[in-house]
Parts: sequence; structure tokens; C-alpha cells
Amino acid sequence: MLHPGADVVKQAGGLHRWMNYDQPIITDSGGFQIFSMSNTLPQKELKGSVVKYSDDRAKVLSVKEEGVTFISYRDGKHIHLTPESSVHAQKDLGADIIIPLDILLPQHATPKKRIEALHRTHRWEARSLREHIKNPKNQAMYAVIHGGTDEQLRELSLKYLCSLPFSGIAIGGSLGSTKTEMNQVLSFMSPRLPPNLPIHLLGIGDPESIDSVVRFGIDTLDSAFPTRLGRHGTIFVDGGVNLILKRSEYKRDFDKPLVPGCTCPVCKTYSRGYVHHLLKAQEPLAKTLGSIHNLHFMFEKMRVIREMILNDDL
Repeated sequence: MLHPGADVVKQAGGLHRWMNYDQPIITDSGGFQIFSMSNTLPQKELKGSVVKYSDDRAKVLSVKEEGVTFISYRDGKHIHLTPESSVHAQKDLGADIIIPLDILLPQHATPKKRIEALHRTHRWEARSLREHIKNPKNQAMYAVIHGGTDEQLRELSLKYLCSLPFSGIAIGGSLGSTKTEMNQVLSFMSPRLPPNLPIHLLGIGDPESIDSVVRFGIDTLDSAFPTRLGRHGTIFVDGGVNLILKRSEYKRDFDKPLVPGCTCPVCKTYSRGYVHHLLKAQEPLAKTLGSIHNLHFMFEKMRVIREMILNDDL
């Protein structure tokens, strides 16, 4: 929304044309930022940490029934985001799947706040859906199921949102602070999910988690995890321990690709020693190469999972 702005992307022909990307695109609403930019003490969350800012930049000023007011990290301007304006922005972006505005509370929130946030999220999602239906534009809108690790709230959210004509289901909200807690939430929800709708898991995308969550009926996932690690020199390895290429042990690996046998363009072109050097020299190219490899790894991982599903091996 802040840069370059949904209006600029719309003028460029939408995300697909602007990025020259012909695959499905999902956009989010801004709900995660209510969580990540809230001025609260840092807490451990599976999806990331709540950050306490030391100044007035990039934080949430207020969360009211009408919507949310942010301070822009770019210029300090106040930005008011409502369920309706979030829908309009995502339609201007031209995504294939759009997500309604919601409130993601950290797991340590009080029961009273969790219940209040859940009901407000439901009202916001209903408002978003009504706005979306006015002009669908061949886009799908997914409901976002909330409730944190509370099974009663999860079931309440699922029942209410499944009564509305959404095109799919996204599992959102806090999933706890450990993978065990996340799997407990998904194990509870799995038999209650509608079999006729696609199921998306918001904010989870590390290889270890994917191996477990697909068994709960998860169809799609999204996460910055692969590229975030790639930018910092952590290289995914199939069935093994990830490479931490900043370590000095790779300094003289002149003839080894990042991952032997990998068919990504990085592994076919560059050695561990060279990428190690780029990382230590803080060359921007290192971030690009690490991201390309990890994305290739994820694409291959999901391709294998799809084949296993088609062959009834999963």
C-alpha cells in the first residue's frame, strides 16, 4: 500500500503484468501488521515476534470497529485501513486470491481480548465479503479462521465463517509458539474443515512444518521464511542439515556447488566458496542467490508432495 501504491500497480496492469508472472498470486490484508507493529513487549510466536518500536515510526495507533490506523514507516503519515479499503487495494493489485482484514493477537492475549478480537474479525470479514461480492473481478476471497490455540474459539470461528459464501478457507491467527502447538491446532481443525473448499495455511512455510501440515489437509501455504533465510546465507538441503554458508569452513570450497545434485541455476553456476565470499563481503548478490536456491528447493518439495498425493502415497 505504501510503495509504490496499489494505484500505481493498477496502472501498470496489475501484479501479473507488472511482475511478468503468470502464476497464481495471493495478497494479504494488513491484519498481520496489526500484530507485528503493535507496541507491546516482544513475545515468542511461531509466525514471528511482536516488535516494540523505540520511536513513533511504523506502528499501530488504534484498532477500532471501523478499522485500523497506522503510522507509515516511510513518511510518518497516518494511514487508515478498513475492511473495505483493504479489499479495494487488493482488487487494484489484481491478485487471484485476496484475504479479508483480520486481527491477529499474540498468544499471550487475555481470554477477554481474544474473544473480542475474534468477534470483531468476524464482523470485518463479513464486511469484506460484502464489498468483494459487489465486484468479484474473477478473484477469490478466503475466510480466515481465528481462535489461537483455543479449540472452542477455533470451532466457533470455523462454523460462523463457513456459513458465509467464501471461496476458500485460510487458517490464520496465532498458532502458538511451537510446532507441537501448531500441529495440535491443525489436528483439531482437520476433520472439521469443509471438504469442498481449498485450505490455505497463513504464514507457515518452513520445510519441516510442510511435511506435517499437508497431512492435515493443507493445500497451499505462504511464508517469507525461505527467502529470509536465503538472504542471510542459510541454504536448504533435502533430507539433511541446512548449510550456514557464512561459516569459515566453506571459505575454500572452490569446486563444490551449494548443494550437490541440485538443479537450480545457483548450484549449477556458483561454488560454496564464492557465495561464502559474497556473504562475508555483504554483497547484495549473495541475498539473491540464496533466495533463488531456497525457492527452487521449495518448488521441488511441493512438486514431490503433489505427486505423492496423486499416487495416494500421502
